[in-house]
Parts: sequence; C-alpha cells; structure tokens
Amino acid sequence: MTIAIRDDLTYILLKKIDSTQGSGGESEIKNAAEEYVGREVAESELLGHLDYLNQREFIKAEFSGEPYGGAELLPPLVAFQEADLTEKGQKLLQKMETNPPKSLHQEGSAVPIASKDMPFLEKVMLKGHLEDIFDARDITELVYRTMRYFMTTEASDRVEAELYKEVLPEDDKTLQKDIADLWKDTNPLVGLLSRVRPPWHGPAPFAIDSDLFAFRVEQEGGLPSGVKPETAIAAVFSATKDELSQDRIQEIADFLPDRIREIWESA
Repeated sequence: MTIAIRDDLTYILLKKIDSTQGSGGESEIKNAAEEYVGREVAESELLGHLDYLNQREFIKAEFSGEPYGGAELLPPLVAFQEADLTEKGQKLLQKMETNPPKSLHQEGSAVPIASKDMPFLEKVMLKGHLEDIFDARDITELVYRTMRYFMTTEASDRVEAELYKEVLPEDDKTLQKDIADLWKDTNPLVGLLSRVRPPWHGPAPFAIDSDLFAFRVEQEGGLPSGVKPETAIAAVFSATKDELSQDRIQEIADFLPDRIREIWESA
C-alpha cells in the first residue's frame, strides 16, 4: 500500500509523540492529528505515516500485526500501540519547528501540501529519505556535478539561468543560496575545466554511464543506511524539475544515459 507522505501530518505526529513519550495510543494521536489538520485522518493514512517514521528511525514504535513496511494489510489487522521520539526524530522536529509546514497557518488546512510548494532542499530531504538539510545540499551538488558531465556548456548555462530561486528560507548563512549556486561547481578549477571539455558519453571508465553515475552518488554521497543512490538521484531530479521549463526538462533528458534518463523522466 502506497501513501503520499505529508509534511503537515508528519510534523503533528512528531509533536504529539514528543509530548506523550510512550503514553499516547492510536486514538489520542489520531485525535490530535485531526484537530490540527482540519479534517478526518484515515486510519490507513495515519498508520502509513507512523510506519514511515518508524522505518526511518524518527520514532521507536510498537504495532500489533504487521505494519505497512512489507504487508498489504489494512486496519483493523494492524494497530499502533505507542511510540517514543528518537534522537534523530528530535532533530527533525526541531528543524520543522523552526520552519513549520505552511498549511498549519492556513484556515481549513484539509488540502495536502503539494510537494512543489515546499522549499527545494526540504523536497530533496524528504523524498530522498535524507537525515537533514545539509545532506540534501551535498547530495544535490554531487548529482548536479555528475549531470553536467553529460551536458554542453551552453545547455548547462541555460539550466543555471532558470535556477535562480531560494533553496530554503533560512538564517544559516551556509544555506543562503539559490538553487543555481548548487548547480555551479564550488571548485573553481573543476568549474573551469567543465566549461572547456566536451560532454562525456560512452561506457565507463573512459566516460560516465548510468552505473557509474549511481556508483558515484553511492560512494561520495554519504547516504543513510538503506537509502539507494537511485532514491537520492530521483529526489534531486524531482525537486529540480519543479523549477524548470518543459524545454529545459526535455533538453536535460536528451543528454542523460538510458537508466538515469528513465529516473529523470519518472521523477
């Protein structure tokens, strides 16, 4: 069973579990979620979010039956018992409290947040199952660097021109960047060489193919345990496509090798 993970519901669940710390059962958490979200929350949606948070180790939860990680079971075959917030969950809650989901400040927040309306790095973090915003930034820079290997300088410049948008509303100066800043290489020498060399196409190791693309992200990206490089790549691709015109989206697709192009087109 697949559900869309919503940041407003995730935020409320983390806050409620933090305040109860093991003493709140499913009905109490469900009531809190409905109060803040502004509509009835389906049990399958609630359990799906709780299972997601449990699998990603943001909470340590107890279920009866088999949660949604593997089985296609529906309530009442699965029930949430209780949960505690982990240290990882505390960090995520602190980040979300600094910049709460916008829908919680709107009357009638029954409409789920469209991922395209989220800040860029938050999209990458959530869709890539990454641990924090800084991981999302580093992965984005790595994926962008590898993408540019396939592209002409002129095409790269056209992409950069469409990416001058804020990555995240944030006081931290290390994150006060435009998406275009992530697209440009931070190493001046590498950036210069990338502008004079031809696009790299062909089989590895003489050029970069789909396997080497994924391998570089896996080896250099410092991905959390259990996160596949394709998941991180797709997260960056999805967030990036939200910022680009259809012409740029198609232009990038034409440069990418087989399997990576498939990830781009489906992201």
